[in-house]
Amino acid sequence: MTETRKAMILGCGGTRLSAEETDFFRAVQPWGFILFRRNVESLAQVRALTEAMREAVGWYAPVFVDQEGGTVRRLRPPLVRDYPAASVIGALYATSRTAAHEAAFLSGRLMAGDLHAVGINCDCAPVLDIPPEPGTGFLADRAFGTDPDQVIALATAQAEGLKAGGVLPVIKHMPGHGRGLLDSHQRLPVVDASLETLREKDFRPFREIPGIAMAMTCHVLFEAVDPENPASASRKVVEDIMRGEIGFDGLIISDDISMNALSGDIAMRACAVAAAGVDIVLHCNGDMDEMRAVAEEAPPLAGAALERAERALAGAPEADDSDLAALSRRFDDLLEGKG
Repeated sequence: MTETRKAMILGCGGTRLSAEETDFFRAVQPWGFILFRRNVESLAQVRALTEAMREAVGWYAPVFVDQEGGTVRRLRPPLVRDYPAASVIGALYATSRTAAHEAAFLSGRLMAGDLHAVGINCDCAPVLDIPPEPGTGFLADRAFGTDPDQVIALATAQAEGLKAGGVLPVIKHMPGHGRGLLDSHQRLPVVDASLETLREKDFRPFREIPGIAMAMTCHVLFEAVDPENPASASRKVVEDIMRGEIGFDGLIISDDISMNALSGDIAMRACAVAAAGVDIVLHCNGDMDEMRAVAEEAPPLAGAALERAERALAGAPEADDSDLAALSRRFDDLLEGKG
């Protein structure tokens, strides 16, 4: 990996790279790419797209996706099997912790099988956020539960499943979006909980989950830490909380800077995120004018950020040789209470 690459992850507009996109990516050298539903037509097409992205930048760049299960799935049936939301797996925990743990692992392993087959090697999952009450907030069904120990156990299992399938997990949304009840795609959530409360519950999963090389931030304002700036654009949150109290020494990636929780034009947002100490600026919507502006402001990937990026990719696992059809049947049995 060279230092000429930009500290950014970019999307693209459709199911194939245009000549303009190819030339742009070749020129600006984003560190990675991210795919969405608009980029998915067939499995063969997604595979061709990931290959074209890597060909444009001249190396095996990381390709990310949000594949959690439930409402957040970029690859869906009939292309891949159906996956439940994290809350469904979390509900198993009350009756059988063993079954829930196995189901979480299998969800990760099976999703990794789908992703690995089409050239996607990074999944923005698991979700470590903890809603204040069951079923509350826009992340409610995406959470494994409201108890930190349960969330840590199931998120760890899902992350291990992803790694067993050759896919790197990206935990999110650090340091915790659970109390941010508003949808940060639309508005800025504000959390007024005390720092002590956040330490005891919200920060714990991010502090205690083992073996994680990458994390995504949240666009949430924590009044107890920085009453002026959302976490993704707050040096206090990034340096004092994520790096300091949580002790995360891996690669920190922003949430999508085109989300409406952030203010200012896209160039200002990219600047603010980078200035806060976030390693990689994430821009998802594939708008060419916006991507050009992000490329102008995103710093070169260098120094400590480069070291973290290299360390993350160096830890990329090889997929095991599991019988995915058998694992899929076992997963269904667990979900049906036959564990």
